[in-house]
Amino acid sequence: MRSMLSLAFAGLFALFSVSPVLAHDFKLGELEIGHPWSRATPGQARTGAGYMTITNTGTAADRLVKAETPVSGTVELHLMAVKDGVMTMREVEGGIEIPAGETVTLAPGGLHVMMMGLKSKLVEGETFPLTLTFEKAGTVTVEIKVEAIGYMGPDAKKGDAHGMSGHTGMAH
Repeated sequence: MRSMLSLAFAGLFALFSVSPVLAHDFKLGELEIGHPWSRATPGQARTGAGYMTITNTGTAADRLVKAETPVSGTVELHLMAVKDGVMTMREVEGGIEIPAGETVTLAPGGLHVMMMGLKSKLVEGETFPLTLTFEKAGTVTVEIKVEAIGYMGPDAKKGDAHGMSGHTGMAH
């Protein structure tokens, strides 16, 4: 009897013990937003970036068309790219496509949410809301977790300078 009781408690503990990564995922219809994060900002920095993965488990493509947060004056969907040794950053016209059955990664060195005119410093360990609007799925507010200044993302491998070990979606 005692071993069955111990087994029952172990099962309940496992059921209610959610890993931090799983606890930081969000869902909107057939879209899953994984680990939204940003980096702490140094000194008087006026810009910051938001990163995450967006998985479309559905059979039709969707598109991230807008993002908003109370921590900055302006928010744009951006793409950073290096072409012929020159880094460029530009707003993605028409939003970021999330193809059916695929995951798009917003990560340093690629697609990201650009927050301009920060109203205060982003502090490691804190969180802030970011509202994402999708063309088909609608709107969801996620919590952005502020990580260390040098953090490269949950999937970054040691020595991976851009923290993009997975697929990085491109605008279409």
